[in-house]
Amino acid sequence: MKRAKKTKTPGQSIITGVKQAIAWAAGKDIPVKKTIIMVPQVDVREVRTRMHLSQNQFAQRFGFAPASVRNWEQGRRRPEGPARVLLAVIERYPKAVESILTSTKTHPAR
Repeated sequence: MKRAKKTKTPGQSIITGVKQAIAWAAGKDIPVKKTIIMVPQVDVREVRTRMHLSQNQFAQRFGFAPASVRNWEQGRRRPEGPARVLLAVIERYPKAVESILTSTKTHPAR
């Protein structure tokens, strides 16, 4: 018969975390859980031209600096962090992103 796995209480989780932090600060090797999310590289020029937008129009529509769009397309830079995630979403769901950004402009946060 299998035993049910005990779940930690929030207090036990905090205590465990503090102990791990102290051990890490003391230089001990602490096993950690890593979460890796693979965000695809996006061909910005291909996405932009498919949408029939100039670099400036694309930048303005999605909140990028025009210079960033130029640098990405010319290979001088690669999108990183949130810009890379947003570009991946724009590539797959451009109308949804446009809809959200348009509704945000007409309905400011409260």
